[in-house]
Amino acid sequence: MRYQLFLSDFDGTLVRGDGTVSEENIRAIEAYRGAGGIFAVVTGRMLTSILPRLGEIGLDDGLAVAYQGAVIADVRTGKLLRSCAFTHTHALKAIRYFEKCGYHVHVYTVDDFWSNMDDEPLRLYEKICGVKGKIERNLSDMVASKKPEVVKVLAMVGESEREKVLMKTREALGEEFFVTCSSSFLVEVMPKGQNKAGAVDFLSSYYRIPHERIAAIGDQLNDLPMLERAGGRFAVENAEKALKEKATVVSSCEENGVAEAITKYALGD
Repeated sequence: MRYQLFLSDFDGTLVRGDGTVSEENIRAIEAYRGAGGIFAVVTGRMLTSILPRLGEIGLDDGLAVAYQGAVIADVRTGKLLRSCAFTHTHALKAIRYFEKCGYHVHVYTVDDFWSNMDDEPLRLYEKICGVKGKIERNLSDMVASKKPEVVKVLAMVGESEREKVLMKTREALGEEFFVTCSSSFLVEVMPKGQNKAGAVDFLSSYYRIPHERIAAIGDQLNDLPMLERAGGRFAVENAEKALKEKATVVSSCEENGVAEAITKYALGD
C-alpha cells in the first residue's frame, strides 16, 4: 500500500452536486480500509454537519475533522480531541469587518451557528449542510455580550465577487487570521494556523504515520494547505486551478475521482 492514510475533502470532492456519495466511491473506501488503510474526511463543515454523513459511507469509527482542522473528534463517541477557537478580540475583528461590508455573515462555535440574515441563501446552506442556524441581526453585539467561543466566521458572497472579497478580507484582517474559500460562494476566516495542514500534522502524529505515507484530495482553496503537507497530492478535475497545478488530477467528483485516486494510486505499491 503506497499510502497508509487517505484524507478527503467532502463537498465538491467526495460528494456529488446532488449531495450524494457514489457507490463506487463507497466501495473504494471499503476496499482501502479492508486492506488496512485509514480513511478520514477533512472538511470545513461543522462537526454536527459532518458526523451524520460519515455513517452513510460506512465510517463509523476513526476521527472526524471539521472546521478546517480546528475541531477533531472521535467518530464513535463524539469526544473532542482538538478544539481551537479565536481569541475574543480576534473573533470580533473578523465579524465587525464583514458586518461593515454588509455581507451575509455566519458565526460558529463547535456546536452552533448564527446568521445575520434570514434569506434564501441561508436556507440553501442549511439544506446542504443539514444544520439549522440561529438568527441574530447584530452578530458582533451578541458575541461581545455573550462571549461564545467562536471557531469560524464566514461571509456568503456572489460567485463573481468571491475572489475580490477574499483578497480584500486578507488585506483587512492581516496575518493573524487564516482566510480561505471552501466553495464558490463562501469566504471563511479561521484563527491563524487553523487550516487543513494542521489537520495533516495532527493525524500524522495521532496515527504515527509519516507525511510521505499520507495522501490527500480536494477541490477548493481551503484544501491547498492539506495537499501541500501530504505526500500524495490529488485534485479532482473540478478543482480550483491552484490545486491542479500542484497535484495529480483525477476525475471530477461527479465521476468518482476519490475512487480513482484510491484504486489507482493509494492501494498501489
